[in-house]
Amino acid sequence: MAFMEKPPAGKVLLDDTVPLTAQIEASQSLHSHTEYIIRVQRGVSAENSWQIVRRYSDFDLLNNSLQISSLSLPLPPKKLIGNMEREFIAERQKGLQAYLDVITSHHLLSNCELVKKFLDPNSYSVNYTEIALQHVSMFFRSEPKWEVVEPLKDIGWRIRKKYFLMKVKNQPKERLMLSWADLGPDKYLSDKDLQYAVKLLSSCSHPYIYKVTFATASESSALFIRPFNEKGTLKDLIYKARPKDPFLKKYCNPKKIQGLELQQIKTYGRQILEVLKFLHEKGFPYGHLHSANVVLDGDTCKLLDLENSLLGLPSFYRSYFSQFRKINTLEGIDVHCFGHLLYEMTYGRPPDTIPVDSFPPAPSVSVVSVLESILTCEAMKNGMPTVSRLLQMPLFSDVLLTNSEKPQFKIPTKLKEALKMSKECIEKRLTEEQKLIHQHRRLTRAQSHHGSEEEKKKRKILARKKSKRSAYESAEEHSAKYSNSNNSEGGMRCHPCSSTALKENRIWTLKSSSLSNRSEVFPIEEYC
Repeated sequence: MAFMEKPPAGKVLLDDTVPLTAQIEASQSLHSHTEYIIRVQRGVSAENSWQIVRRYSDFDLLNNSLQISSLSLPLPPKKLIGNMEREFIAERQKGLQAYLDVITSHHLLSNCELVKKFLDPNSYSVNYTEIALQHVSMFFRSEPKWEVVEPLKDIGWRIRKKYFLMKVKNQPKERLMLSWADLGPDKYLSDKDLQYAVKLLSSCSHPYIYKVTFATASESSALFIRPFNEKGTLKDLIYKARPKDPFLKKYCNPKKIQGLELQQIKTYGRQILEVLKFLHEKGFPYGHLHSANVVLDGDTCKLLDLENSLLGLPSFYRSYFSQFRKINTLEGIDVHCFGHLLYEMTYGRPPDTIPVDSFPPAPSVSVVSVLESILTCEAMKNGMPTVSRLLQMPLFSDVLLTNSEKPQFKIPTKLKEALKMSKECIEKRLTEEQKLIHQHRRLTRAQSHHGSEEEKKKRKILARKKSKRSAYESAEEHSAKYSNSNNSEGGMRCHPCSSTALKENRIWTLKSSSLSNRSEVFPIEEYC
């Protein structure tokens, strides 16, 4: 029986990495409680927004669920008596808004299923674990040699990707990891090309790529089996975390923040750059580098999840690099993501903001030199180095690679052309998103500038000058009409007092025109 006999057709169009923002618009008091009306928006388009209604108890339930992160979140405290008073409700609303701002701006929290369901229940009402179990069970009907040991609940950050610990029936001690994922919004390969490319991954052999044991894809999802690594990922090493723990528990608030040794940074960095160079030369799109996608096998780093770009899944750092129009190719994305990874290896934590203005002391100035070439504002505006250029920098150029395994990854010409077209479509969607963000940023800056106190003062001064100019032009017009009338009555005669009369008439006209606005005083000489 084929994998997934009757799958739902098509890919998931929703990009889960697009940030959600939430603004409490109003509150309404009912008999025994208060409801808060919240406007939620996806991305920068105000048209892509909706309203939700939440009580304080809903916020409290969410906050209890997020305690697994060990973060101190600013939820306003409970109050049993006087919680319906107007002043208290207004104050609580401010506190709840601050709480929403924190969880929507935190990179890990904002992407977790708990927060997504709270803010967008219509898009995230499905139980993805149950769906994954159904598909995996269906797969095992045709492949009975494997069986599930246990689900690895929430060990990854993706909402639509689930993991299971497995074993081979005739080798019960060997542990494998199965991952199942929906096809994402950047899936542009045809179903036939996708199935072929996915199966091709099993034949890929490279000293710095983690081996795929089995892979298959359907019209709407894909399934991969790999050996389970007991030591976990590079991120687990940095954060000193247990691989099987939930993502939020492992990485949100580590107990001890400490970077790696300089030699580890140099060796791991060089290995990762080598495999990125290999993929770029093969024309195989990646764009999904981060420390949780790197497995440690002894002293060797091995890249995970090469299939993500084939399946059309959005990148972990997409909300960062979508802000910068210069980062518009998958090669550029890989370099940007490598900057994040290098920062994490060096300091034991992710950067607070992107771009990075200044770097803390590092084990070597050569580390900071590489970070500055990737993560600073100047680098993102003027261009980052290529992978080949990074390999030539002092931090990595003197690293001796001892692995002698010869890489093997043969991609047929026809599939290579399909991958190239898919890559171009992925980059086009990114460019269009970056354009919208850029336009929104410009409009926001213009509106902010227009509403500033300085601009208001300038507009008042300009209005005053315009009023003066209008009064002067009006006076000139009245004077000209009066002069023409006198000329028509007196013909071409020239009276000795004509210039004096004209001057007096103009002065009188000016006075008449300014009667309605006595606050403005103009020197008579200006008009004579």
